[in-house]
Amino acid sequence: MDTLNIITLFLYNIVVYNIPLLYGTVGEIITEKSGSLNLGVEGIMAVGAIFGYIVGCYANSLLVGILISFAAAGLCGLLFAFLTVSLQANQNVTGLTITTFGLGVYFFVGNGLKSVNWPVMSDYSAIQSGFEAIEIPLLSDIPIIGKGLFSHNILVYLGIIIAVLAWWYLRHTKQGLRLRAVGENPAAADSVGINITLYKYLHIIIGAGIMGIGGYYMGLNMSGSFSSNCWTNGYGWIAIALVIFANWSPLKAIGGTFIFGFFNTLRVSRGSLAVAFPELLGWLNNVPAKLFQALPFIITAIVLIVDSVKKKKNSNEPAAIGLNYYREDR
Repeated sequence: MDTLNIITLFLYNIVVYNIPLLYGTVGEIITEKSGSLNLGVEGIMAVGAIFGYIVGCYANSLLVGILISFAAAGLCGLLFAFLTVSLQANQNVTGLTITTFGLGVYFFVGNGLKSVNWPVMSDYSAIQSGFEAIEIPLLSDIPIIGKGLFSHNILVYLGIIIAVLAWWYLRHTKQGLRLRAVGENPAAADSVGINITLYKYLHIIIGAGIMGIGGYYMGLNMSGSFSSNCWTNGYGWIAIALVIFANWSPLKAIGGTFIFGFFNTLRVSRGSLAVAFPELLGWLNNVPAKLFQALPFIITAIVLIVDSVKKKKNSNEPAAIGLNYYREDR
């Protein structure tokens, strides 16, 4: 493989690794903008992954898989909303419970079906063809970066579109402005007639649904091969930290997840990069593989530590995040 192809493949893999993080991050941003902190991203993505994949395969339809992954994950969001908005349960504990519940459902359904009749992705032609790369005219012909950045499956483009639409919704629509008001000061928003409960429920469910599509993408990217490791593989936890890294902006999340995708890609591509650029990157072969595997989580921890030590003045973090709203205390 020549040097240019190695660079192209490296860029391609960065996108492959960053897109599920983008779904999780954007979904969590929408949730947090309503003033709710949902730590259940990992479990929600797992639920969306397993049900989206199974139903999508049996229906032999990528669209059905996307819709089911959104709906299944959205139900997890509904459960979270019911517990934290209606019953005023602690959001941190509830989110962690949702993660445990979601992973439990993933392994229960997956292991149960695997012993009976697990759907093999290669048996469903529509799923395979729907997940094939779609080249963007002109852009995909750009040397080096064209194939790496502009020749991907439909779920990659959908993730970018959702991120852009979420940014536009939050910044340039009346409903988005109201949502931000709910997350900043629910009492003030309530006093001007905004239905706090409706806004929280609706956006928690939508945010969770978006997370679920990210889980479905990961399942398809692994060709639906079910094993002892969950498809989401800790991406949900990284997505929570990436919300801070992106400063609660869906548009910035695109760049933030790309950076994390870069470090993930180093883990699998360091050998080829070291061979292609021995003088510049030859040292990569001397770094233990386990370090590259842990690097995204190390960076996640650093982001959280820096954020907790030094709050940025221009932070877009919702002021009322994680706080249950009691209308009687208004």
